[in-house]
Amino acid sequence: MPSRRRHSYTVGSPATTSSNYSNTTFTDRSFPTTPARTPTDTTTSIARRISGIFINCFTPPDSVSSKYIDNSKSSSDNNIRSRRSSTGSSSVQRSYGNANETEHTRFTFDEIYDATKNFSPSFRIGQGGFGTVYKVKLRDGKTFAVKRAKKSMHDDRQGADAEFMSEIQTLAQVTHLSLVKYYGFVVHNDEKILVVEYVANGTLRDHLDCKEGKTLDMATRLDIATDVAHAITYLHMYTQPPIIHRDIKSSNILLTENYRAKVADFGFARLAPDTDSGATHVSTQVKGTAGYLDPEYLTTYQLTEKSDVYSFGVLLVELLTGRRPIELSRGQKERITIRWAIKKFTSGDTISVLDPKLEQNSANNLALEKVLEMAFQCLAPHRRSRPSMKKCSEILWGIRKDYRELLNTSL
Repeated sequence: MPSRRRHSYTVGSPATTSSNYSNTTFTDRSFPTTPARTPTDTTTSIARRISGIFINCFTPPDSVSSKYIDNSKSSSDNNIRSRRSSTGSSSVQRSYGNANETEHTRFTFDEIYDATKNFSPSFRIGQGGFGTVYKVKLRDGKTFAVKRAKKSMHDDRQGADAEFMSEIQTLAQVTHLSLVKYYGFVVHNDEKILVVEYVANGTLRDHLDCKEGKTLDMATRLDIATDVAHAITYLHMYTQPPIIHRDIKSSNILLTENYRAKVADFGFARLAPDTDSGATHVSTQVKGTAGYLDPEYLTTYQLTEKSDVYSFGVLLVELLTGRRPIELSRGQKERITIRWAIKKFTSGDTISVLDPKLEQNSANNLALEKVLEMAFQCLAPHRRSRPSMKKCSEILWGIRKDYRELLNTSL
């Protein structure tokens, strides 16, 4: 019978765990050093504060104009034929494949139009913050995902198209094993289309809902958490300028056939037009997904790397419990998943939040406790109390190492 141990630990000081991180080098240039401090918030106080502020994290989802996505056949065909016959289309030539390949491709609107049969719903594989996603197999046999921008991504400012193309060219230089690769774009009149890496095994949310593949065991979930942490650390620390994802969530985590994670849709917030040209931070417009939004971002309109850390904390709780951040079908006490999980954790009943699809054993139980401990630090109401993504990566690396060792000794 698992022990019921009550927890009370200091928030803001990352949990210590044995860690072997010698194969990965980080320089903390993106996170300025701050004077040493002794935080006084406990996990219990966080539970109370999150209970009060988390409900404010609801924002309406982006509305997608059905007229844009599903035009009537006659108007759609006429409009696209008109666009195809007009001049002014733009495309970029980009490398794709492994580093040894010298082959290049030039993406054109006509080729994408033909490959999707006028953006037929039969080729549609998803809907993201940027727009509708289609699976495309081009004439050379290579498969990509193409993202067709929704109307809210359109920007009529003079020079907006040039800014969009410049931004995509910058994002295409971002290369990391756990980030979905950008390959190119097409700007053609009022159409904006991105060409990105196709990842075949669905989203993390699909797998947690058992809509795709096998049930994810604890080892796989720790791999996914570590992959995501490394990817976001790379965006924060090793890109110039640093990239804040702004929309970390389970449906933006794609899985390969080997169940390794690839983070999608990074940089998309920077592609959206911002009506406040005098913004002193990334944006004064609140953008993101209900249930994952940093409460301090909601009140200050200031987006920082620690906003991603908060969303990552929500993702960790989701990964361990299998539940969505907001479970509308559950009773009021369990509706907000992180509030429910913190209450169970602080009362010593941690094991009850474990995804019922996972086996209860010593290795799983210890990993659950350690990861939740770090997740709740990420969810601290004030961003100064949250760890950096670099620290999250280090802690997760150590938890995964300890998990594997414990699992091997118990066999």
